[in-house]
Amino acid sequence: MAKQIWKPGNMIYPLPAVMVSCQREGEKPNIITVAWTGTVCTNPPMVYISVRPQRYSYDILDETGEFVINLTTKELARATDYCGVRSGRDVDKFKETGLTAVEATKVKAPLIAEAPVNIECRITEKKELGSHHMFLAEVLAVHVDEKYLDENGKFQLNKSGLIAYSHGEYLDLGKEIGTFGYSVKKKTKKPQKRKKKKVER
Repeated sequence: MAKQIWKPGNMIYPLPAVMVSCQREGEKPNIITVAWTGTVCTNPPMVYISVRPQRYSYDILDETGEFVINLTTKELARATDYCGVRSGRDVDKFKETGLTAVEATKVKAPLIAEAPVNIECRITEKKELGSHHMFLAEVLAVHVDEKYLDENGKFQLNKSGLIAYSHGEYLDLGKEIGTFGYSVKKKTKKPQKRKKKKVER
């Protein structure tokens, strides 16, 4: 199997494409699309986002110390892309995309109502790494859309149409191919049906 050797670079794909909302007091809220994001700790729950210092949202994040991660879906793909290629210096992204800003419970940055999940975050540390600075943050609250709760109250997140970002493209996540631990799960044998004996008369 032949492989080429490329120069060092970021090739960990796919990634979540999330819309991060932030806001300075007295100013319009803004949205920045981020793919450099993820989980860093379960207990306490912590996440990170990495942002270029040149981005309009960077100073807002740095000054306010808070943000909201909003998960994205197929229906939100165009808005997700728009918020990644247009600057909040020039446009009101909520107005231009038609998205709805909703008041959060723990932070001043708004939630995006159309997102299936909103994660309120408070920044605990900033790491200046190079082209991007990483904001480590604790999760303060999680909001989930009730329309994805089934009759038993289980949250069916994967039925919301989540999208991912991979090598310059937005992708539909597709169908399920397994569940956590399925590779080691013992197969249950189906009970065999007993054959009915013929009764001679």
